[in-house]
Amino acid sequence: MKQYIVDAFTDSVFHGNQAAVCVLDEWLPEDLMMDITRENNFSETAFTVKEGEKYHLRWFTPGGEIDLCGHATLGTAFVLLNFYEKESQRVVFTTLSGDLIVNRKGDLFEMEFPAYDLKKVAVTPAMEDALGASVKEAYTARDLLCVLDDEQTVRELAPDLEKVTQLDGLLVHVTARGKDEDCVSRSFAPKLSVAEDPVCGSGHCHIIPYWADQLGKDELVAYQASRRGGTLYCRRQGNKIFMAGKAALYAIDELFVSR
Repeated sequence: MKQYIVDAFTDSVFHGNQAAVCVLDEWLPEDLMMDITRENNFSETAFTVKEGEKYHLRWFTPGGEIDLCGHATLGTAFVLLNFYEKESQRVVFTTLSGDLIVNRKGDLFEMEFPAYDLKKVAVTPAMEDALGASVKEAYTARDLLCVLDDEQTVRELAPDLEKVTQLDGLLVHVTARGKDEDCVSRSFAPKLSVAEDPVCGSGHCHIIPYWADQLGKDELVAYQASRRGGTLYCRRQGNKIFMAGKAALYAIDELFVSR
């Protein structure tokens, strides 16, 4: 079977966030999908099967299946619209988070995601100890969002990942106001066996609602300041986050696996 490796939220390979995309005729056994995911050892491997006019999409990390992933959705849309649905400008995915729509707009792929409803929580010594930095504010939804003092602190952060696993939330995101972009961030997911997610789309379903309120505007450019780095063009509309990015194809593989 074919597998595509796509770097998402970038226009050049070796940047952005890697996703493996497997386009299937029918579902593989779940343990085999997990084996493939662990063999890839990316933050996400996506599996998709066409069902009627939609594609059923599932995302797996080396630590298990998750309910929402932005960069692997972008990568899957890139593969489908360039190799399988070449005449289409739109693909609809059935997922654990409901139907997700991706539209091609020139060299951008714009995804429509649900915004998380953030709940402000008290900053704790455990948060600051795990991150090794002062935390101005903290919020929870699916993940924990920690707001830091400045961009440089975000870029230089070296958290204790063992201590991060003791914090609330599935992932932990840190963010600050950006100098060249509206905001910068980094995302850590040791609970999912991923030390740092290079560019986290679902994380921006937490980050963008926060900064949209803080900055008083609904269109923002966000930069994920991981080693690989990536840019997201975002807008908030009601309880939806529209998130656009570019993608670059790194490889097309042929997998030799047994069902």
